[in-house]
Amino acid sequence: MKDFAALFAHIDESTKTTVKIAALADYFGTAPLDDRLWTIALFTGRRPKRTITATRLREWAAEVANLPDWLFAESYSIVGDLAETIALVLPPPTQTTEIPLSHWINYIKYLSTLDDAARKTGILQAWDSLPTTQRFLFTKLLTGGFRIGVSAKLITRALAQSTGQPEPRLAHKLMGNWTPDTATWDSLIVADDPTADLSRPYPFYLAYQLDSLDDLGQPDDWNAERKWDGIRGQLIIRGGEQHLWSRGEDLMTDRFPELARLRDDLPDGTVIDGEILAYKDEKPLSFNALQKRIGRKTVPGKLLVDAPAILMAYDILEHDGQDIRALPFTDRRKLLKTLTDQSPEGAPLRLSASLAFANWDDLRNARAQSRAVGAEGLMLKRRKSPYLAGRKRGDWWKWKIDPLTIDAVLIYAQAGHGRRANLFTDYTFAVRDGENFVPFTKAYSGLTDAEFREITAWVRKNTLQRFGPVRQVPPVHVFEIAFEGLQPSPRHKSGVALRFPRMLRWRRDKPVHEANTLADLQEMLATFG
Repeated sequence: MKDFAALFAHIDESTKTTVKIAALADYFGTAPLDDRLWTIALFTGRRPKRTITATRLREWAAEVANLPDWLFAESYSIVGDLAETIALVLPPPTQTTEIPLSHWINYIKYLSTLDDAARKTGILQAWDSLPTTQRFLFTKLLTGGFRIGVSAKLITRALAQSTGQPEPRLAHKLMGNWTPDTATWDSLIVADDPTADLSRPYPFYLAYQLDSLDDLGQPDDWNAERKWDGIRGQLIIRGGEQHLWSRGEDLMTDRFPELARLRDDLPDGTVIDGEILAYKDEKPLSFNALQKRIGRKTVPGKLLVDAPAILMAYDILEHDGQDIRALPFTDRRKLLKTLTDQSPEGAPLRLSASLAFANWDDLRNARAQSRAVGAEGLMLKRRKSPYLAGRKRGDWWKWKIDPLTIDAVLIYAQAGHGRRANLFTDYTFAVRDGENFVPFTKAYSGLTDAEFREITAWVRKNTLQRFGPVRQVPPVHVFEIAFEGLQPSPRHKSGVALRFPRMLRWRRDKPVHEANTLADLQEMLATFG
């Protein structure tokens, strides 16, 4: 655990990519094999499940630190992180240990099998044997909330530096549903067996947002298609089985059973990148229709009828069992078109159509029609481009339509977490309804640090009421809220829920009586919902 804590400190204390990669590469070259594997797992989101509730940890830590509950709560509100608060308030350890990270992971799993009394004893003993940083990490692992600002790209770069393997190969190895319980360092990193995991997806190619067409050169160099509003997914047909992965490496096969027939409709050794859409009468349904299916392990028959799913195919990554990502986009596109053209009638598979355009003005006009056809904008892909891993600048661009906006009034504020624990950054906004204000959304991003500090000072001076961590404030400040879409919602007092709300700007120039109304919001729902 000492070496893992030192690695964490190096990464957490530096903003330089080179420093982080060097620290990771050194660790991967010297740490025990099981610790290396668990470090990759933790840094890529494969963390153990929660062993104990936050409430219990607070109680036990306050007891050991001999702090009254109110003082621990005040400390927590200042620090902003429970594990860090516990690590700081506990007395210094009376024991020392050199136990490695993998042992502590197994110990945490063992604690989950005990009753509360035995679990408390085990956790207190661990706290008493670990210095501050190791204690913090142990507590984070207990809560199931371990996260660190390291991207998969940094992991693969560090592994490449440490092992001498190419980054794309390592990025592919780290995909899929492996865990340290099902893999070893040798089987995952050292071995080069492409059949080791037949369900393993490829790393997704991600596009940058396009701000201007000026630097793209000639229109003939580019393919354009709609950017559909669904779930990015990768369909894998290998070994007679079908697997469906989300971009976030979530295995979704069972959630979309209508796609199972593609196992028989497509040849073995096929991997397709596309968008999972709710699709009916040969047109996409709103994201709201698809959202009803997200998170369900089983889908009721009525939902299968009301919101049937298809895969809108963007690209083909594997053909006849061969990795073809290095081929130019136009060649991959021809193979994909052949497959989709040959798929049987009624198959839940469509080819995302290329848009014809002679010049950039034609493309601007096509983008302007996006919302009318249920799309988020356009995707532009250089015809000669290979399929790369991760977010690369130059060959793939997303050109999203401008967001919808509404002017709303701040009515509640809550402190943030982590480095924002001392600032009020989480806001609830309302629209006017006569003399009343109806809350309709929350947002916590979009302002500068200076603006957050200014609002925080104002909230502290102008709090009307407190509801736990939430403060009610006078309705005097107007903000422009941007969002990607809206839908009916019986759970919200306004009857409307927004998709991806964020603060676009603080409207210091606008008085409250000029903010939007509930009627405005309902009209937007009728038009764009």
